[in-house]
Amino acid sequence: MSKLIILIGLPASGKSTLARKIVTRYPQCQLISTDAIRAQLFGDEAIQGPWLQVWQQVQQKFYQAVRQTSLAIYDATNAQRRQRRQVIDLAKESGFTHLTGLWLDKSLELCLTRNQQRQRQVPEEVIMKMYRQLTDAPPSCEEGLDILKRITK
Repeated sequence: MSKLIILIGLPASGKSTLARKIVTRYPQCQLISTDAIRAQLFGDEAIQGPWLQVWQQVQQKFYQAVRQTSLAIYDATNAQRRQRRQVIDLAKESGFTHLTGLWLDKSLELCLTRNQQRQRQVPEEVIMKMYRQLTDAPPSCEEGLDILKRITK
């Protein structure tokens, strides 16, 4: 059985911190991070670059993870329902048999404050747009997840 944890949340909501904690606790877990992919492709995780190049790497890493391990984490904002559905479809297509969504539903104010304290800041208007996307179309199991856990604290 291959399990995929799909992280969902605003920038600065704690997704990458949670992902690192899970990988530390479960060393067999493979971390698939769009930030890490951007850093590898473009030299800096802040450079967005062409999404198609990033997505091709995500696809490759999903298939690789299914062959190599029983647990993987996908670390990205996944703020848009369309994006989540693409990720879920890819996960199923690549062979993951169990999909868990972890929605880090932190307050907008907290994420904006944390973002200001980061070395690599996301523009405030981008965070606001993602907030609206998550508010207008929140994650649900109906998107194809087996389990969805909402983390508010």
